[in-house]
Amino acid sequence: MKCSIFAPSHITGFFEIIDNQNPLKRGSCGAGVAMDKGVITHLKISDKYSSDNIKNNITINGKKDVRNTTITFKTLELMEREFNISKLLDNQSININHELEVPIGAGFGTSAACALGTALSIAKILELNITYNKATSIAHIAEIEMESGLGDVIAEVNGGITLRIKEGAPGIGLTDKIILKKDLYVICKSLGGIETSEIITDPLHKKRINNTGRNMLNMLLKNPVPELFLKLSHKFAMETELLNNEVSDIINILQEETIGASMAMLGNTAFALSQTPDTSLDNVMISKINSYGCRFL
Repeated sequence: MKCSIFAPSHITGFFEIIDNQNPLKRGSCGAGVAMDKGVITHLKISDKYSSDNIKNNITINGKKDVRNTTITFKTLELMEREFNISKLLDNQSININHELEVPIGAGFGTSAACALGTALSIAKILELNITYNKATSIAHIAEIEMESGLGDVIAEVNGGITLRIKEGAPGIGLTDKIILKKDLYVICKSLGGIETSEIITDPLHKKRINNTGRNMLNMLLKNPVPELFLKLSHKFAMETELLNNEVSDIINILQEETIGASMAMLGNTAFALSQTPDTSLDNVMISKINSYGCRFL
């Protein structure tokens, strides 16, 4: 038995952290854009029993990667706790491979995409009697418990330029979208990653983030256009002091060539929205905006 899921990558432009003891209700408000490049999760169940630890059967791009598959382990742990999936497997072997089209840890929401692919593929292939929101909310809880993200799951489920109006998991959080009047490209250049957990759990960073991002969503809701989304995102990156000089230099170039640019939250990555895929920069990643969110392949 096989199953494949595509989850778009997601770049957050600005956000506000909303705490809650209930992980389903914890998350962030803000805005970001989903891309047509993301993570394809392939799940295969074999009738032949394997005594190997499940960790040996989870790979990224076909290779073992213990550090970057912890979100997958966490998602499986949550599903085992709630649905006893090992019993449903009935001594069959499970293999998961995440095919990544974007860099890890650079502000593209890959951990959320891997969690979504895992939760949805398990729900489908084991025929769990749960809804789409229930399955994807497990991915959200995994992100919260691993401190690897706050709002990427619901944004990747939604697609488009997503406005996260109310924090929380799918079915609890509330989202909206900017209506695009024309097709736009996302142009990205990444210089590496930022450890998300170190930012969202640090009191000083958290204070700056919330003080800066608190009123931005209301401003964008009054004038929901990509240009303002990018302008607010750039202001957020500067005022939170998360933007470094190298990424800032790239943003300055992209702003001259596109409708606007900023920094991906959270990663040392510059991104821009453009009417064309053209740029003078080398080693860039170019994608269209994904408008539909996760899908079964």
